[in-house]
Amino acid sequence: MIKRDLIWKFAYLAIAGAVFMIDQVTKSWAASVVRIEGDRAVIPGLLNFAYAQNTGVAFSMLDGYGDAGRWGLSVIAMVAAMLVVYFFWRTPRTDDRVLGALALLLAGIVGNVVDRVRFGFVIDFIDVQFGNWHYPTFNVADMAICIGAGLLVIDMFFAKRQSEPPALAGGTSSSLSES
Repeated sequence: MIKRDLIWKFAYLAIAGAVFMIDQVTKSWAASVVRIEGDRAVIPGLLNFAYAQNTGVAFSMLDGYGDAGRWGLSVIAMVAAMLVVYFFWRTPRTDDRVLGALALLLAGIVGNVVDRVRFGFVIDFIDVQFGNWHYPTFNVADMAICIGAGLLVIDMFFAKRQSEPPALAGGTSSSLSES
């Protein structure tokens, strides 16, 4: 049984590795093609590829702190990745939603920290807009982080409902020892 559980967990880690590779390949493409040739409209007025260098965190927050920011954010991301790995190995094999979420978080965190360590910034290139609304430019790693975090939030709601004690008859939640 333990061997089967390990195989499943390594399968999740393989998925994380594949997402990481997709992230790195698409960022490399953006740096070598989009940065040189300019922005590309994929779906005009909705989806573009536009090269951007993000030295901050999400939505360029904490941008402009130089090397201290670069290495500080890198250390925080590495600690976060280690915590994700810790919780990944402690999660039961049967909890697929959490294992999938943690694998996506790991892939996204590592994808962005590799950029930050290598270049001093994270390469973003996916640009979404609708009319006057314009979403900050992002990348595949950011999508993996958002999807993974979303799955964890969904799991928290489901886990909360499952762990709530059933209500006693009559709608009261007083303990039986009070009788």
